[in-house]
Amino acid sequence: MKTLVRLEILRTLRNRKFMFFSMMYPALLFVISTLGTGKDKEVGDLGLTYVAYYMVAMAAFGAMTAVLMGNAERIAREREKGWVRQLRLTALPGRGYVTAKIAAAATVSLPSILIVLILGATVKSVHMAAWQWIAIAVSTWAGSLVFAALGVAIGYLATADAARPISMVFYFGLAGLGGLWVPVTGWPDWLQTVIGYLPGRPYAALGQSIELGDAPHAKDIAVLACYLALFAGTAAWLYRKDTRKA
Repeated sequence: MKTLVRLEILRTLRNRKFMFFSMMYPALLFVISTLGTGKDKEVGDLGLTYVAYYMVAMAAFGAMTAVLMGNAERIAREREKGWVRQLRLTALPGRGYVTAKIAAAATVSLPSILIVLILGATVKSVHMAAWQWIAIAVSTWAGSLVFAALGVAIGYLATADAARPISMVFYFGLAGLGGLWVPVTGWPDWLQTVIGYLPGRPYAALGQSIELGDAPHAKDIAVLACYLALFAGTAAWLYRKDTRKA
């Protein structure tokens, strides 16, 4: 399994176009989203400035871009080419394959997170304690594993042609409902309650809690942990059960 993990990471790092897009796209969105915004202007009653809010939001959005958009389509195409069928002939367990794919995706998500945070500190003059910067980077990176597992599951549920549009539906839907583009403070209370049980909103809330000087809420961590177990378990089960000629 360690060999496959290493191979998947190297394959991902060699895809220079995807790496560039994954790292620069969220950074560009962060700069554009905060153009003309005063550094002291706050978002509703959250206690966060717009710049600080969008810094965490775009770091999370960038990680989602890296782990979800490329993973699903790549896996679907591997199935079509027969690579996955060959792996199933070995002793590799389903959890090993899923772990390798999640590890490769996580390799891409970390640089995209760090670039946004660096821009926030240097260009946008966001000031926080050292532990907050580290905690935001780690929590955002760890939370992205949920969406990496979702990408693996989609790659097994869909054909290569369908994997991209299905991924985009989840990608834009979860990001939008998670408040990564527009703050959710003005949304109806019932809707805020509902999206609190979808993975996008708890994911964004991890870094926002840390920005306020608090620890991530136990509920947000629990929701993300449940989705990680669901997506990873589904992906592993599909790996074992897939008999489609790839």
